[in-house]
Amino acid sequence: MGAEAEKKGRQETAEEILRRETGALRQFRPFEGYLVTGICVAWALYQLALPSVIIIDQTTERSIHLAFAMGLLFLVRPIFITTNPKLRWLAATDRIPVADYVCAILGVITSLYLAIDYESIAMRAGIPVTRDIVSGVILVVLLLEATRRMIGPALSFIAILFTAYAFLGPHLPDFLAYKGVSLTKYMSNVTLSTEGIYGIPLGVSSAIVYLFVLLGAILNKAGAGDFFTKLALSLLGRYKGGAAKAAVVASAATGLVSGSSIANIVTTGNFTIPLMKRIGYPPKKAAAVEVAASTDGQLMPPIMGAAAFIIAEYVNVPYVDVIKAAAIPAFASYFGLFCITHLEASKHGIKGLPPELVPRFFATLKTGLHYMVPVIVLLVELIYFRHSPELSAFRSILVLLVVVFYQEIRNAIVEKRSIVSGLKSTLFILRDGMVQGSRNMLAVALACASAGIIVAVVNMGIGGMISAVVEYISGGNFFFLLLITAFASLMIGMGLPTTATYIVMASLTAPVLVEVGETYGFIVPLMAAHLFCFYFGILADDTPPVGLAAYAASAIAMSEPIPTGVQGFLYDIRTSFIAFMFMFNPELILNGITSWLKAIMIFVMALVGMSAFECFAQGWGLSKNKWYDIPFFLATAFTLLNPGAVASLFHITGNSKYYFFFLGLFFYSIALMVQRYRMSHQSVS
Repeated sequence: MGAEAEKKGRQETAEEILRRETGALRQFRPFEGYLVTGICVAWALYQLALPSVIIIDQTTERSIHLAFAMGLLFLVRPIFITTNPKLRWLAATDRIPVADYVCAILGVITSLYLAIDYESIAMRAGIPVTRDIVSGVILVVLLLEATRRMIGPALSFIAILFTAYAFLGPHLPDFLAYKGVSLTKYMSNVTLSTEGIYGIPLGVSSAIVYLFVLLGAILNKAGAGDFFTKLALSLLGRYKGGAAKAAVVASAATGLVSGSSIANIVTTGNFTIPLMKRIGYPPKKAAAVEVAASTDGQLMPPIMGAAAFIIAEYVNVPYVDVIKAAAIPAFASYFGLFCITHLEASKHGIKGLPPELVPRFFATLKTGLHYMVPVIVLLVELIYFRHSPELSAFRSILVLLVVVFYQEIRNAIVEKRSIVSGLKSTLFILRDGMVQGSRNMLAVALACASAGIIVAVVNMGIGGMISAVVEYISGGNFFFLLLITAFASLMIGMGLPTTATYIVMASLTAPVLVEVGETYGFIVPLMAAHLFCFYFGILADDTPPVGLAAYAASAIAMSEPIPTGVQGFLYDIRTSFIAFMFMFNPELILNGITSWLKAIMIFVMALVGMSAFECFAQGWGLSKNKWYDIPFFLATAFTLLNPGAVASLFHITGNSKYYFFFLGLFFYSIALMVQRYRMSHQSVS
């Protein structure tokens, strides 16, 4: 009973981490609950109306989106999270204090100011009057406070740092000196135009990301997350290390319905982590597998993290091109984790789940096949008809509404309840999905708006200087420049959500990666540079000591958070490796590839190369590695993931480099045959 109570307590901790991420910290009085629910539902209905009913300009659309986020945040999130009784008045969770009502109202008014007075502001562009500046100052202060409450102090601090640099530049030492900006120029760019707070990131959040988040939230409330987990267990549970392999597949599938690594962990980890522990995985490694799988959920097309939609805008390509570019690296990364679970099972002698714990495949599939309908509609809309992401998501949501209605009516009939009860269940699921979708959007919307401050300051003239400094520090060494970018992304990402990390790093370093690469003979596509920043922004989610994903998983597994985070980070080395590889071999993101045959060849080479890399990284192939096995595994990985570089050593160019696939297989075969021989020799002796 004591162990069960401890487990329950740790599980509550995991849910608390999720509530902290989504802002669900307050227990409302009845009228406050109705108010918050009403705002969440109104926000969802507004976003659903944008691609279907309402026709408004982008500035108004973004202003209303930010107004909803600001108003909702101050109502659901206290100033501090503390149990200190002396500070209880600042951390009220049993009511909404008057001060927060005031902040919410001011946040809504100042967010809408640009839309309300747009014509007058446009007429006096660059010459703001006093009320423009006052409104802008209040907006910036409230936005940074809202961001601090929602996602921690890091992003607000960085925005303040950039702002201070913009004003204090003329007074700094020569090597840091900058001409500086006036308050008028700062406000004109940051709060009175679409270059700052109301820039591209917030526009993508409003037009596209919300609908995808809403789609995932409703799917999850309808039960899709549990279905994907049980389906994965039914397919893989009986095999060696089956629970861990199922966790990988389930997390990849759940990534379709959740853009949050923590939500992914809480959804799938409840099933998979206890099962992994039961069949023999150490608690730390069971949690780390779930962390690595859930973190990479944002990599999986077609619904990637919010930053993926911003990539499409920054690179100025259709979103389907981002899906195309991300496909092979994402599948290779997940296949690498799949290999890790198999190798760990081999190390520890772990078998599959007992038959009684493995769900029946067809019975499981029958219970949730309808969840796939809106996902299939989304794929067809995006890839076949090539409709815009917002229209595709909107139509998928409409189909999902029908699916939920069908599910609840069918359940009512099967359970011999009235049709009215089925209709009520449908409405409750839709309401809860809208509430959850709006709460999930708080971090994204506020991160996009606050990151817009940083982007605006960079565009005021310091971007070129920062690029020069980064290039100088790297000494013109392209590989060292990649290391600097990766390290900076991990450090910044410890305190920021993926979207904000990507926006900051892409604004500062993506152009530098392209320019320096070209200077030193590396052709770096802009898409590759942005995906590189995106990947390391995601990896920061489980970078110790801050990574909240590790804390959530360790709470379920009852393991230590820091060692869990370290183990998850070690598992994620494969994702770092593939990111470096596509910078040197852009064909991995299908850059310039138009032939399906070539694409399939690159895909197969990537999977085999990744499996060889994991044999090296985990110190295990068919058996424990010896020192002389390692060169063959590494040679296989580099030959298959960057055949052009190997081919250049032999002065071979063009499509002939793909013949090195057989050389890579030869290296791999030697390593495995040596290990098999060693195993047979040991068994005989």
